[in-house]
Amino acid sequence: MSDHLSAQPDTLLPLETALERLLAWAVSSPIRECETLSLADADGRVLAEPLIAELDLPPWANSAMDGYALCQAEVRGEPLRVSQRIFAGQAPGPLQPGSCARIFTGAPLPAGADSVEMQENVELLADGRVRFSQPIRLGQHVRAQGQETRRGETVLLAGTRLGPVELGLAASLGVAQLSVIRRPRVAVLSTGDELIEPGLPLGPGQIYNSNRRLLCSWLQRLGCAVLDAGILPDDLALTRAKLGELSEVDLILSTGGVSVGEADFLGQALREEGQLELWKLAIKPGKPLTCGQFRGVPVIGLPGNPASTLVTFALLARPYLLKRLGVSELTPLHFPVPAGFAWSKPGKRREYLRARLEQGRAVLYSNQSSAVLRSAAWAQGLVEVREGTTLAEGDLVNFISLSELLG
Repeated sequence: MSDHLSAQPDTLLPLETALERLLAWAVSSPIRECETLSLADADGRVLAEPLIAELDLPPWANSAMDGYALCQAEVRGEPLRVSQRIFAGQAPGPLQPGSCARIFTGAPLPAGADSVEMQENVELLADGRVRFSQPIRLGQHVRAQGQETRRGETVLLAGTRLGPVELGLAASLGVAQLSVIRRPRVAVLSTGDELIEPGLPLGPGQIYNSNRRLLCSWLQRLGCAVLDAGILPDDLALTRAKLGELSEVDLILSTGGVSVGEADFLGQALREEGQLELWKLAIKPGKPLTCGQFRGVPVIGLPGNPASTLVTFALLARPYLLKRLGVSELTPLHFPVPAGFAWSKPGKRREYLRARLEQGRAVLYSNQSSAVLRSAAWAQGLVEVREGTTLAEGDLVNFISLSELLG
């Protein structure tokens, strides 16, 4: 790991470099164990094996309209008699020569028919025959067999995150179960004597622990099995004991407290029984980041301020976890939008500002402090302002959707 995680202590590490190293670390320790789940239980999981179609979809040509199925070459201006009625779920007989078939949406085309005319363009005569008033285009309003998927085709790749659409697609192919990667086991630790859990009375100098709930909920959305490991005590022996209890997890995720100070018990435990790397990232919020391992278990330490925790988890820890699961698409949804603000002072670090879209422009929350989580509750996304950049209103900025990051 040291080859991937080394960094000069006083150097600001670019985001891309930090992410590259974390992803290399993830590739070296993939989670490969699988389990088979019903579609009802597979939402949010990662597909372990490609989904191969075992049938054509649709399995037979069918009508896209309520109307009349016919052979296009037999329409010469003369009315056609109706030889059968075909509903969805029925097996029709062959189309009789010189006739058409009343057909309904989704019903199979009878043998001998190659086109469908919608009922709105058909005149029903008193003797029961029908007249087609407009030219018929060969194959019109017909869903051809296999037009969506052919038997043997790869429909979903291994590493696909399964959501409602993917599960619906699997169901349309008759698949009832899927092989998925097991859930990553992630232990969440908090550090700081000032932290207290919600529901308890605040003492002098104490604040409620928001990061614990933020990360536990977020990890669950990502399909992780979360172990809430509580708050680390400011005691080296107790810290070692707590970390030792976490030997079966895939990742220890901590917030706050890792430094080179006298009360740096987590960092000391990592240095003595594993490995510790402290990075200074060239981003704001979220400058400090810790990577390492304790007795072989990977550790990522996020900064303690809530907005910093959010940004570093979104941009670094999230893709690290997804990469360990074999997910190929790690880049969250982002798109350029006009800035609804001016940015006159170029910074040395890349900034991720909490923003929302109003009338097509990105507007910023008034307080961008790293300690203010309310900014993210108000926001719809993060606006990226590159280092050394100034902006005038209307300039394009990169907007990263929070709904995408949180899913």
